[in-house]
Amino acid sequence: VKITDSIFGCYFHDKIILYEDKNFQGRRYECDSDCSDFHAYLSRCNSIRVEGGAWVVYERPNYTGYQYVLTRGEYPEYQRWTGVNDRLSSCRMIHSVSLRLQLYEKADFSGQSLEVMEDCPSLPQKFGWKEVNSCKVSEGKWILYENPNYRGRQYFLEKGEYRTAGDWGAVGSTVQSFRRFKE
Repeated sequence: VKITDSIFGCYFHDKIILYEDKNFQGRRYECDSDCSDFHAYLSRCNSIRVEGGAWVVYERPNYTGYQYVLTRGEYPEYQRWTGVNDRLSSCRMIHSVSLRLQLYEKADFSGQSLEVMEDCPSLPQKFGWKEVNSCKVSEGKWILYENPNYRGRQYFLEKGEYRTAGDWGAVGSTVQSFRRFKE
């Protein structure tokens, strides 16, 4: 377990606690590392407490389905993390570093490209793009959003090459905003 912060002598460990019911009630599952399938322990998830670090929680096992990026704090009901339902089955800890993202208009790193190091609330407004079909994360971690102003489906990207939108878990290629992941 990694110690990530100290406030008034109290140390916080990277840990997420998932609860079956709203307001941190019912059965709970504590996690301090990646977990590819906790659905056997919780049939649903209606509240979450992130005690340390930052996490991506996923709708389905093996880090698939809808993704939600959570930082330290309390989420007393699934709408607080913009969840579409109370189904979560896996989670992954986020480890952060410096940041650099290269976006491509077409699949397989072709067409126009942009290299960014800053957040962008509206890709169409700032660069005239409505779609991203491939990208490379050379440094850091990023969150892509389906709609402007960091809304809609979220896609968490770590260092690597994503030849198609499907490689980052998207059904389509609509990306209209993105931001650096900072814990």
